[in-house]
Amino acid sequence: MSDSCFNYPIVENGTEQVRNLLLKSVNKNNSEVEQALTDMLTAGGKMLRPAIFLLFNEFGPEPKNSDKQIKIAASIEILHMATLIHDDIIDDSPLRRGVASVQAKLGKDVAVYAGDLLFTKFFQFINETMNGTDFMKINADAMEQILMGELIQKANRFNPNNLIETYLETVTGKTAELFRLACLEGAYFGGATESIVETAAEIGKNIGIAFQINDDILDYTSDQKTLKKPILEDLAEGVYTLPLLLALKKDSSKFKALLDKNHQLTTGDVENIVADVTQLGGIEKAIQYAESYTNQAEKLIASLPTSKAKMVLNKAIKKMLTRKF
Repeated sequence: MSDSCFNYPIVENGTEQVRNLLLKSVNKNNSEVEQALTDMLTAGGKMLRPAIFLLFNEFGPEPKNSDKQIKIAASIEILHMATLIHDDIIDDSPLRRGVASVQAKLGKDVAVYAGDLLFTKFFQFINETMNGTDFMKINADAMEQILMGELIQKANRFNPNNLIETYLETVTGKTAELFRLACLEGAYFGGATESIVETAAEIGKNIGIAFQINDDILDYTSDQKTLKKPILEDLAEGVYTLPLLLALKKDSSKFKALLDKNHQLTTGDVENIVADVTQLGGIEKAIQYAESYTNQAEKLIASLPTSKAKMVLNKAIKKMLTRKF
């Protein structure tokens, strides 16, 4: 993949196998649901989570890119895709990965069916690869954590008094949990030692939190063409992310009149909020938070055994967590 963070043949070949398996899994005929999923799979997603899974496979002796490994990697991506589709339905989002979202293009009914089909495939994949192991429960728990993150976020919409700790709890569930799962399963099903498996899970959690914070920063600093999704969509929906929360903590009075408008924010209002967030240091402080979690991930990576995979992981994390798209 040309924009891959993982310049490592076994990972790039593996993610291509994942993409092909997913295309085969959803493309049984020309129904709207299956065509929508095919379009989503070919829209240029970076397959970060399967790539991380495959890279952590390298820390153990098990065969690489086997049918089992590819199916597990695919299960992680398919769960990610399902959450994206449902997020777009809830947010009424018009774009995903630079193209029309499933719900915008084909309607909410098709989008719901598409998300449900992905969940079905997810359960099929983990049943085929993990049945009889603790990882059936681990995957169920991961789904619960993702849902809880979303529910906490929903409960705090349009809440200018939302705590930084609550924001971090939200992103730990809705974003970091899938990164944690990818690292954990990659190491475990690669046959790594128990110590490496535990370290992998912590690396994934820290990567995921830093990744989401960076994503929220880009919402304030990038443009729609570069980001390939509507900018400040979260703000319009009452989801106040870290840059704004940090600015509110410094001087909430600057935002009261604008945030009281809720869904009625104009383009000019949004521009004023961005300017105030920047002026009050919200973006700069959020970058410091992202760097803190990135540094923690890098310290944990440093404790892993020396290998080509470790070197690639270090480079990939730097690229992932300083991306501009």
